[in-house]
Amino acid sequence: MPGEPSNSSPSPPPFRERAPWFGGDLQTLRNIICGGPPELLGGERLLLAMPDGDRLAARLDRPAMDTNAPLIVLAHGLAGSEASRHGIATARYLVGQGWPVLRLNLRGSQPSRPTSGGRYHAGKTEDLAAALRALPADLMRHGIVLVGNSLGGNLVLKFIGEGGHGLPVRAAVAVSTPIDLAATCGRMMAPRNFAYHRYMLDQMKREALAPGAELTTDERAAIAGARNVYEFDDRFVAPHFGYRGADDYYEANAAKNFLAGATLPTLILQALDDPWIPAECYTTVDWSRLPVIETVLIPGGGHMGFHAADSLTPWHDRVTAQWLQRKGLGRRLFETE
Repeated sequence: MPGEPSNSSPSPPPFRERAPWFGGDLQTLRNIICGGPPELLGGERLLLAMPDGDRLAARLDRPAMDTNAPLIVLAHGLAGSEASRHGIATARYLVGQGWPVLRLNLRGSQPSRPTSGGRYHAGKTEDLAAALRALPADLMRHGIVLVGNSLGGNLVLKFIGEGGHGLPVRAAVAVSTPIDLAATCGRMMAPRNFAYHRYMLDQMKREALAPGAELTTDERAAIAGARNVYEFDDRFVAPHFGYRGADDYYEANAAKNFLAGATLPTLILQALDDPWIPAECYTTVDWSRLPVIETVLIPGGGHMGFHAADSLTPWHDRVTAQWLQRKGLGRRLFETE
């Protein structure tokens, strides 16, 4: 049932849209129109080595005192980075609640580009695994919780469905996730999403062609000439990573095909009015057959919006914190080692 977790209780706080951000589009656009919260002060820069010599940039923010809470590793969305507005909001709130938060910049995203010639894709879980293995041991001593926003959620869910790669991951949260990549691509290219589509395609091209990207002449031409996101994936992303085309790439990496393999506590938060992701991607899944996955499907909230009337803190961040506490993954101020 929308608004209630399918495999859990108690229910999360109800979501009611904050005026004037009514409807999925305004919920989605609010951060662009109004901006997000300021960046946290301080922060530590980590460069995490990949097996091929690339290094991924990550930003670590710690709470004021050690709370013995697991490390939150946050994966951004398509063409995003540690500077994404909703990522900053998530980090600010969770750090304030006692969790250390590491925002991972995927291979080729803006902060990682100077140290990585390659790029990421929707299901490149080997990079996520390598980045976690490269973390200092002291950061992982209480375990890891993965949080994925948008396309980062697909990466996280696929990672969990693959069994966690032998790493000390204790739980995962996915927000506004395109679990069906082909259906999401089709929705993005729908006429009603013309403005979103042009914006995202421009951002994807700019990111892919940034100085330092290791590309062939043909790949540069394919990127520049792509008229839509399908062509971008079909003519560049898919062949770059050895897939036969966009359809093969989507099917091989869509999180929906990996959910049955999940064995760790997992929370999925999704608004059914998300203008980028069809509601049917979620409403047609029999979640009762996936007992470790808890889903909260709510009527409103848009894509990475969730701007609620009862708090300036995004609803999905508060639900994430509440769920982690309930799972025993919150701060333990008075626990001794």
